[in-house]
Amino acid sequence: MSTIVQNYVGGGWREAAGSETLAITNPASGAEIGRVPLSSAADVDAAVQAARAAFPAWRATPAPERARVLFRLKMLLEEHKEELAVQLTREHGKILPETRGEVQRGIENVEHACGIPALMMGDTLEEISRGIDCASWRQPIGVFGIITPYNFPVMIPLWFWPYAVATGNTVVLKPSEQDPLTHQKIVELAEKAGLPEGVLNVVHGGQEAVESICDHPDIVGVSFVGSSNVAKIVYTRAAAAGKRVQTLGGAKNYLIVLPDADMDATLEACAGSIFGSSGQRCLAGSMVVGVGEAHAQIRERILDYASSIRVGDGLDPATNMGPVISASHRDRVRSFIDRGVAEGAKLTLDGRSTTVEGLEGGYWVGPTVFEDVAPGASIGTEEIFGPVAGINRADSVEDAIAMMHASRYGNACSIFTTSGHAAREFRYQAGISMIGVNIGVAAPMAFFPFGGSKQSFFGDLKAAGRDGIAFFTDQRVVISRWSNVSSDPHHRKKGQ
Repeated sequence: MSTIVQNYVGGGWREAAGSETLAITNPASGAEIGRVPLSSAADVDAAVQAARAAFPAWRATPAPERARVLFRLKMLLEEHKEELAVQLTREHGKILPETRGEVQRGIENVEHACGIPALMMGDTLEEISRGIDCASWRQPIGVFGIITPYNFPVMIPLWFWPYAVATGNTVVLKPSEQDPLTHQKIVELAEKAGLPEGVLNVVHGGQEAVESICDHPDIVGVSFVGSSNVAKIVYTRAAAAGKRVQTLGGAKNYLIVLPDADMDATLEACAGSIFGSSGQRCLAGSMVVGVGEAHAQIRERILDYASSIRVGDGLDPATNMGPVISASHRDRVRSFIDRGVAEGAKLTLDGRSTTVEGLEGGYWVGPTVFEDVAPGASIGTEEIFGPVAGINRADSVEDAIAMMHASRYGNACSIFTTSGHAAREFRYQAGISMIGVNIGVAAPMAFFPFGGSKQSFFGDLKAAGRDGIAFFTDQRVVISRWSNVSSDPHHRKKGQ
């Protein structure tokens, strides 16, 4: 019988109150590798109360001491990096070079949070008026709920909880129920690093756990990453409960290629963006627009590249692309391909029948490429979250940008060109939050904010960077006036 994952509450592992569980599978084989509980509202409340009890002492812990815990965690993560990457490939399916990269990007967020004594500093100004000084202080505000998705189960939780605890808050984390095992190990490392009991708590589950986090009166804020439809629901529900909220949603990212682009470098960037992690990332490119004569060049290159991709087990060094996360998601991606055909788009490369010998139970979708995707077609407007690309032609860069602006999403976009002028104009006109110039995956480093625009993001403050610090703190402004009466003969008198 498979091991059932436990919740982590108040510094200890405990079983969820409910008896219902879901299977955790290896996407490459379909084999069950564990089970995850569907925690109840009572389980969430137990974690919240543990976090609430831990908050006063953790808030009173000096910022340098909190940072030292994170420094130790960073060292432990580096020490266990390969172990974490291998485990992540087993439960998620992406290839080992990608899981190594994910773990590294997670470590970089912990590393950035280690700078909290400087990052959390306020501002001061004396004599804002005669005899009056003013100072601002960033203070933690309590228990935060963090709800994260399956596609980056190591990195995305580390976008949030290290900053939350570094600033002096406590946390209830609900990771994805589809691949929670690797982050369990990270929680163990955080405990080993000296994170006190109750500062970080983990509750596994589904909709009931999410709704409980949104509604719980003792949770002061919620961070969420997932589909745009759910992001909007979480944002609306948690905000209605009086919480500060940041919810990161889906995407339909455009890759615009100009005729003067370095086509070899552009191919590498675009192909990696489209097919990396089997397309299961919010920064994946999904619509390639070749401007003028660039269309034929990038089309030919992408089709040649996609046709040569070897699909298989992510632990096999010869594999270029792994499976998608689950059988249901595989079927969803295939249904989008069916719809694309029905809508009249030209299916040039079809990955629906892809299989891997010896791993017939895996969740396989091969590289898929459509051409001539009409405006309004579902494969051109909806987030597929799989290795499916559309390639269209535009007569001008203005037409390409207009195609991009027609999307309800605004997460990321990229332009490929050797013209500084074109790149600058694109940056000015794009209207998208994360912009790549000759970059296929426009992912900011940890010290810059991460988040989209339009229907890709709901809230005001984004993840990581300065926004992350601001989200997890409240800026308290203190205006002070003191009497000038003093027994000190050297104290300055009025008018001096």
